[in-house]
Amino acid sequence: MDTTKPSSFSISPSLLARALDGLSPPLLVDVRKNQAFAESACTLLGALRRDPLEVAQWARTLPAAASVVVYCIHGHEVGLNTMQALRDQGIEAVFLEGGIEAWREQGLPVVAKPVGSPTRWVTRARPRVDRIACPWLIRRFVDAQAQFLYVPTDQVGTVAQREQATAYDVANHVAPTRFTHVGEMCSFDAFIQAYRLGGDAALERLAQIVRGADTDRLDLTPQSGGLVALSLGMSRIEPDDHRMLESMMPLYDALYAWCQDAVRGQDEKHTWNAVPASQKAQA
Repeated sequence: MDTTKPSSFSISPSLLARALDGLSPPLLVDVRKNQAFAESACTLLGALRRDPLEVAQWARTLPAAASVVVYCIHGHEVGLNTMQALRDQGIEAVFLEGGIEAWREQGLPVVAKPVGSPTRWVTRARPRVDRIACPWLIRRFVDAQAQFLYVPTDQVGTVAQREQATAYDVANHVAPTRFTHVGEMCSFDAFIQAYRLGGDAALERLAQIVRGADTDRLDLTPQSGGLVALSLGMSRIEPDDHRMLESMMPLYDALYAWCQDAVRGQDEKHTWNAVPASQKAQA
């Protein structure tokens, strides 16, 4: 196949830029090979990271979206093969013409990432809700190898610059970030918007639970109060922030699984058939 010419299964950088700003943006997936991704100093904003050699494993686990755009370095075999593998599984996928290099040559925006490592994120120490929920979302949907740093609030900006890390869940006077609270929405919501994950109804339901817990609006969902209790309790018994994150990951996996059942109308109800007092007296 001549990879220098556009095809019906490709999209140009300029058209992709407009589509990403549209009402129904595509899901964007970075499928550069692992070494190329690690050695790169940038990625496209809102791109999920996936290993092209494992496309058969992750194709069916992609978040719901009307369409998918994959990109590699130059838009050659890696992007083409990944796109075709997705289309073979019924996913409306196209590849970015010229890859990330063509995107950059046209002066379109990229975001920095550490050279020689996966994405890196930094926030305030002693996490409770949002600063645990956001790493869970990143690990499960964005970059499974992502690294997280917890530091004192007054060091977030300095560490972000030194470690080439993206700050999150901090006020912009602490460190500039797009991943923070806006109005009634929390940082978890900001990640869903930035990575175009709103097509996942279960994730949106989980976002309501997190939002209610993180912003003290326990009336939003019946589950929000329970998440607060578990988060505060874990923070009491686990003084190490990274161990707390690892301890809470299964909890968010479980909540997400419940949300998936709930949006399908298959959430199991827990019932208990109490013995009437009259029967107890007869016994």
